[in-house]
Amino acid sequence: MTPAPPQRATVAGAMFLMATSAIGPGFITQTTQFTAQLGAAFAFAITVSIVVDIALQLNVWRVIGVSGLRAQDLGNRVLPGMGYLLAFFVVLGGLVFNIGNVAGAGLGANAMVGASPVVGGASTALIAIAIFLSRRAGVAMDRIVVLLGFLMIAMTGYVAIVSDPPVGDALRNVVLPERVDFLAITTLVGGTVGGYITYAGAHRLVDAGVRGPGHVDDISRASITGVLVTGLMRALLFLAVLGVVAAGVTLDPRNPTASAFRSAAGEFGLRAFGVVLWAAAITSVIGASYTSVSFLTSFHAGLERRRNLLVVGFIAVSTLAFVFAGAAPVPLLIFAGAFNGLILPLGLAVVLWVAVRRPDLMGSYRYPRWLAAVGVAGWLVTIYLGLRSLGGLVAIFE
Repeated sequence: MTPAPPQRATVAGAMFLMATSAIGPGFITQTTQFTAQLGAAFAFAITVSIVVDIALQLNVWRVIGVSGLRAQDLGNRVLPGMGYLLAFFVVLGGLVFNIGNVAGAGLGANAMVGASPVVGGASTALIAIAIFLSRRAGVAMDRIVVLLGFLMIAMTGYVAIVSDPPVGDALRNVVLPERVDFLAITTLVGGTVGGYITYAGAHRLVDAGVRGPGHVDDISRASITGVLVTGLMRALLFLAVLGVVAAGVTLDPRNPTASAFRSAAGEFGLRAFGVVLWAAAITSVIGASYTSVSFLTSFHAGLERRRNLLVVGFIAVSTLAFVFAGAAPVPLLIFAGAFNGLILPLGLAVVLWVAVRRPDLMGSYRYPRWLAAVGVAGWLVTIYLGLRSLGGLVAIFE
């Protein structure tokens, strides 16, 4: 029997959940920092990361979507205990990122309306909690991440235009980079599809019932589009900052992205930065909390019944850590992205093992060999990049 076509809103929500989970305060900080360091050469790192991201997400979404099993359940089917190990690393990385997300929401609210960062962060967390306490939390989440995703792209696109970046130099560096930075590439991959972000959209589709061989086209299309949306936002932010840096402006190290937006578009640019950062932060709070908890609920039926309360608790813990420890520093956000990139090979190994060696978990679906080969190539790239970035990762805190 052919399954009914999934609701477009559900598929779009999963796609934007993945994209906006990636586009958080860490994403904005990393992009600005690397643009200031590498200039137009950063275009190569962005391009490589998008190619690797598509190869990885196509495999992750398809295996999880077709099997109908979340990543941790697949891990335990492959090797008992592997799912628990994967869940531990994903939840840990999600918590670190979420503290930064709440801090970013506070900074965004401060730039947007002048609110205290602590008040802004706590207020944003309360809004996210209210979403998960609503009766139709899933529908509300889907609509909010789509709306705010479009808002972020529009605002950043405007600043990218008015900053007048050297587009020709950026395009030339896509194919002929002046400099290749492996830490930058690994951090981008880790910040875009590493840790919990890898599974955000796929888990959302499984939870919404969009699973099985009959939904392969929807699953694949959503996975690619989600990466491209993230790549578009990364490219626009890169161009916005590049225009300012190329003009000789020295960015304020305390808040480099805010200073870039203000230099490009004046007071409106500062407010636009606040809107972008706040929208990026609250959608990432939603994505990190929802996905991290999805790694715990399948271990016990009682946890599944209390899913939304667990999400609320996750947000509350992250917020309390921010309030009592202060805003997460830039090195912590850079480290979190690189850390997620280092643990990415573990989860991807599970997914590829299922695709190649465990057809019994895929039902009647015959997994394409070319896709598995692309996934293996992407997996090897993540290992190589991870090893190359270890030295730079340690150097962050020296």
